[in-house]
Amino acid sequence: MQLFHKLDDLPPDFGYTVVSVGNFDGVHRAHRHVLCEIVSRARTIGAKAVAITFEPHPARILRPDSPLKLLTPTPEKLRLLEATGLDAILLLPFTRDLSLLTPPEFAEQILAKGLQAREVHEGFNFRFGHKASGTVEMLAQYGQEMGFKVVTYPEMKLRGEPVSSSHIRRLLGEGRVSRARHLLGRPFSILSTPGRGRGYGSRYTVPTINLARYEELIPKDGVYITRTRVGGECFDSVTNIGNRPTFGADLFAIESHLLNFHPIELTPETEVEIHFLERLRDEIKFPSIDALRTQIAIDVKHARRYFHLLKLRK
Repeated sequence: MQLFHKLDDLPPDFGYTVVSVGNFDGVHRAHRHVLCEIVSRARTIGAKAVAITFEPHPARILRPDSPLKLLTPTPEKLRLLEATGLDAILLLPFTRDLSLLTPPEFAEQILAKGLQAREVHEGFNFRFGHKASGTVEMLAQYGQEMGFKVVTYPEMKLRGEPVSSSHIRRLLGEGRVSRARHLLGRPFSILSTPGRGRGYGSRYTVPTINLARYEELIPKDGVYITRTRVGGECFDSVTNIGNRPTFGADLFAIESHLLNFHPIELTPETEVEIHFLERLRDEIKFPSIDALRTQIAIDVKHARRYFHLLKLRK
């Protein structure tokens, strides 16, 4: 897959394209449905399948007072987009100049002339151009004038729930990671590096691995059944998100207890990726360290049973 950061980067002989424009945060099931369709259509008509997305997310420029927490930071989003079979991604810097393009200017400069689009595939609620004033109906009209066809997709729902980035964010904010996993089509995950803890786990309860500061979206504070990848190894795990109130601490932490733990060589650059599978409970303050230790044993027992049943279903 090719990655371009501006239209001028495209080679002169790039050819015709089938395009989808979006933020694609989360690259969830609905996103992937559209992207797989443009890949299929591009193969059919001898064109290139191209996704156009933006860096940073437009909301961070247009609404800086309420910064958006992303489901998938850009490197992870690009990896997930590549897995759909796209020929190229146009990762446009979201600048003031870009935000000021009117809907017809965007359609002409980016889609018709820049990418020589033959088809543009978008969701039913797609908006584009200055102040998001363009609709899919307007885009279809521009397409008739400029030489591209517009394919519109209805809202996707699974078990009555909309498959959308905003709804998945709400689910994660409520700690409903198993529902979010269903809509994403994979477990929600966060990727960082090892962080320095206060040593409570190793001194008082169980050895844990702490995650370094993470700025994007995380699930609601609590205890979760997870899988944790440390470098090239994956471990069944129980992960706590919160402030460790039993110790009187007010330092936020994300820490995972590795169930099948063995000594691991860690460096500051080692990747630590946590996949959230199921919520166990809220984070609460226990009356004593012994009470906390007892609860952790219960959490671990539930997690081991979860993984045992998972293996039986395979």
